[in-house]
Amino acid sequence: MDFSLSPEITEIAQRIRAFVEARLIPLEADPASYDEHENIAKPLLDKLRAEAKAQGLWALQMPQERGGGGLPMVGLAACYEEMNRSIFGPVVFHGAAPDDGNMRVLNMVGTEAQKERWLQPIIDGEVQSSFAMTEPNGAGSDPSMTLTRAERKGDRWIITGRKHFITGAGTAKHFILMARTSDDPRNGLTAFLFHADQPGWRIIRRIPIMGPEEHGGHCELEFDGLEIADENVLMGVGDGLRVTQIRLGPARLTHCMRWGGMGRRALEIASAHIEQRRSFGTTLAEKESVQQMIGQAAMELDIGRLLTMRAAWLLDNGSLARKEISMAKIVAADALHKAVDTALQLLGARGYSKDTPVEWMYRYARQARLVDGASEVHRMVLANFLRRQGKEFFQWGVHRG
Repeated sequence: MDFSLSPEITEIAQRIRAFVEARLIPLEADPASYDEHENIAKPLLDKLRAEAKAQGLWALQMPQERGGGGLPMVGLAACYEEMNRSIFGPVVFHGAAPDDGNMRVLNMVGTEAQKERWLQPIIDGEVQSSFAMTEPNGAGSDPSMTLTRAERKGDRWIITGRKHFITGAGTAKHFILMARTSDDPRNGLTAFLFHADQPGWRIIRRIPIMGPEEHGGHCELEFDGLEIADENVLMGVGDGLRVTQIRLGPARLTHCMRWGGMGRRALEIASAHIEQRRSFGTTLAEKESVQQMIGQAAMELDIGRLLTMRAAWLLDNGSLARKEISMAKIVAADALHKAVDTALQLLGARGYSKDTPVEWMYRYARQARLVDGASEVHRMVLANFLRRQGKEFFQWGVHRG
């Protein structure tokens, strides 16, 4: 087993680290860097994105022929971790949700015409996108519970229903919408593409949340007669469940990649503090209880990184890596929360204040055990794999070199 990165990926990750250190981390302490929702202010974001593009650090998950970096998932794991050492990092490099997952699925399953119309403007940073699946009384971790309906009328589909907690919807222009086209349990869902300027839908509200928000927030939407042409069906009628599976697995894993970087940064902030903070005759770093806290958090982060990298390698080699992604999602979410909570505790009142970004991270980290499937759902997935596979659940991969 080789855990080393290629020289090419290492070089890109190092350039991202330098950009984050020089350009992003210093901005976090300036209140003027933030918008009213605690994210990076749009004018500043536009400026930094232009710099990232100029340095060839833009949309690393997309093909080079479309203006991206063309990195495999293993490369993204290393680079996304470096990006999220700053709370501004992922969106600056165009590696943030939901655009990241939407670009990936459109590139994988969209027709060439759909890629030109719906994907390329997202890659170029001209528009934001959103993935509308979750519903107030229906789909969440289980997409088959979708209640929003699409009824055929001639060569068009008429959409009625409601969605909520739709990330980025407040500023998105391109949407992927999941709707029910039949009552078939496996083939009853269809994925549709629509533009924000089309009539027949509205944003009911931007849902207030505990933590900092992505650009466009998390919104509740109502559909009352939105018309979508056949040409804007993604994949085919009845293929919606496949679209969600193709999109959500890698998207969960990219969350894990980013969380590793945020957890590392939290421990970096705490480590610098305990090296200089003195109490009862010694620095905090010299106290065994503090060493236990830091060591445990660092170990859990590294376990999450290893699980994430294993799943990334499997995806690069053609596997769906469903159970491996579920493992990574559970462990990386817990490790992020552990790292940030440990940092806040060691920083004391300073960590609870806004003098460092740790309190921002703390509020953000709590959602990790909920987004893209609650941890309990992923444990259920693993239990079902174990029931089906038995001893094969623990089988080592076979080297085919």
